[in-house]
Amino acid sequence: MVIVIPCFNEPNLLSSLEALWRCDRPQCAVEVIVVVNSSDVRPPEVLQQNLRSLHQAESWAREDCDRFFRFHFLHTPDLPRKHAGVGLARKIGMDEALCRLDQLSHLDAPIVCFDADSTCDANYLLEVENYFSSNTKSPGCSIYFEHPLEGPEAAGIYDAITRYELHLRYYIEGLRFANFPHAFHTIGSSMAVRASAYLQQGGMNKRQAGEDFYFLHKIIPLGNFGEINTTRVIPSPRDSKRVPFGTGRAVREFLSTGKLETYPLRAFEDLKELFALVDALRHFDSPLEKVAAPLESFLNSHNTSQVLAELRKHTATLETFRARFFRWFDGFLAMKYIHHARDTSYGPGELMLSAKALIGSSRENARDLLLQYRNLQRSFPPEASRKPSNVSQG
Repeated sequence: MVIVIPCFNEPNLLSSLEALWRCDRPQCAVEVIVVVNSSDVRPPEVLQQNLRSLHQAESWAREDCDRFFRFHFLHTPDLPRKHAGVGLARKIGMDEALCRLDQLSHLDAPIVCFDADSTCDANYLLEVENYFSSNTKSPGCSIYFEHPLEGPEAAGIYDAITRYELHLRYYIEGLRFANFPHAFHTIGSSMAVRASAYLQQGGMNKRQAGEDFYFLHKIIPLGNFGEINTTRVIPSPRDSKRVPFGTGRAVREFLSTGKLETYPLRAFEDLKELFALVDALRHFDSPLEKVAAPLESFLNSHNTSQVLAELRKHTATLETFRARFFRWFDGFLAMKYIHHARDTSYGPGELMLSAKALIGSSRENARDLLLQYRNLQRSFPPEASRKPSNVSQG
């Protein structure tokens, strides 16, 4: 397997590399590609930090490297300002990983995404290897993650990350409540994709934030996408100004405002209603006449009647119709609807109230509620809800 790590202005790169090195060894060889990157207009102190991280890591790797576990470093200090960011850095590393695996005729091997401020459990490599060897038809997977909830940072940091992770888990659980077949976490430090699928879908994008969401929602609809819940990635909880949204931004905003809102529960209820109608929509548009007003306006704005007519015309079976419906109403459209419902009708959800209501919890503080969500998503019964999705392109 090849692990790709973007590194920008990161003083703790060595901790991430050491966490990988300390892992129990899989049977396959492991290569780690670190992309130390910055734009052509970076401040001088960023370049200095990047060079310190690079030289420190290269020196360390010369000591702790063997023929079955190798580290490679790419230094890209002058990326064009328009595209420089985590998406382009991941793309550079993942493209290099693809090239190396292709030369070895190992396109069935996984390309694994990690971050320069993350660590992991000791069985991380073993569980990634086991997933891809056991699920030969899977194009990729999400890997279970937990932010640290205590440690050396200020208490406010952990209060903020507790709420942000709860928001992330509430969103996925809301989609699962709605019976959306593509409901998986899309966290850049906690995902892996088979090299052949990476090639098939045209590789990583260059987005400066949200690159993980957009990338995985090209992979998930291929079918047989899954989860690894038997190990952990441990991302950093710190605040950051490096991206316009995401973990660092959410932590920083909570620290400044003391608030972190979420999505309205009613939006997920609307989606549940829509997805329950999919089989009926195989024959008629009329079931859509009964959906909630914000959903009706949203569907009208996306030419749903025309889309459904095309789907009926080009699908011979109900199973194929379902598959193609969810190729159209994919993760992007689901997220767009939830934003639409929030902004035009329902307003934002209060995090604790919404997260408690969704799973019927009586927990009274954010930490306890998050732990309940973690347990639910790591070991949720019925197993069918956690097996790889069988929704394919059709």
